[in-house]
Amino acid sequence: MRKIVAIGGGVLREGEFDAMDRFILDFSGAAKPRVLFVPPASSDAEEYVDAFDEAYGRKLGCDVDVLYPLGRDPSADELVAKVLSAYIVYVGGGNTLKMMRRWRRLGIDRLMTQAWDKGTVLCGVSADAICWFSHGHSDSVSSYSDDWNYLAVKGVGLVDALTCPHYDSDTGGVPRRQDFHEMVLKRSGPAVAIDNDCAIAFRDDSYQVVSARPCAGAYRLRREHGTIVGEPLPNDGEWSPISQILNAGG
Repeated sequence: MRKIVAIGGGVLREGEFDAMDRFILDFSGAAKPRVLFVPPASSDAEEYVDAFDEAYGRKLGCDVDVLYPLGRDPSADELVAKVLSAYIVYVGGGNTLKMMRRWRRLGIDRLMTQAWDKGTVLCGVSADAICWFSHGHSDSVSSYSDDWNYLAVKGVGLVDALTCPHYDSDTGGVPRRQDFHEMVLKRSGPAVAIDNDCAIAFRDDSYQVVSARPCAGAYRLRREHGTIVGEPLPNDGEWSPISQILNAGG
């Protein structure tokens, strides 16, 4: 069974994701799964690792390991051992453009696809919810310049859609929702958006919306007469056909 959990955003270190974390744990099918955490490409990576270990290690009782693909050159054997032995891989956000370039250089993208094929739960939060989609609406350029624009970053492509995390927030005062709508109008194919504190879980040919906060949701976007219409995805705890998303490009 192929499994993905794409989380729109939130603050793990403040314990906001309890319901979502337990969903991910149950989704793995293991009582005490081995979890591989890939921290963000940011200056607070170690703080994030500590928060993750607190949530998944001490609170949920998982066996937590960490993969640092940036700042060092892990061997091919190390990458295979870490990625393919995990029940859950959790990618922690940050600069998606930088992360994806590094993944392709090291072959991590191919290992993630192998892990997905063997039933590993692939999770990504915030910017790295984008990893599993064909493309995502990213603010990665803001890491390099004060004068920046959103761009479409190419992901691994396990879900054939364009996605936007943090759909209900702005980055640096830039209207994210509006900019994403403009991006969708310029591109073909299906598009989905995910609020903070909300996730879309994928299981083979079905999906389910999982929220950690009331009113946080996920949406399919369609083009209609030169504008974008956002339709809330059902948030009823049930699995729905993924075709509802992938056939909604308009």
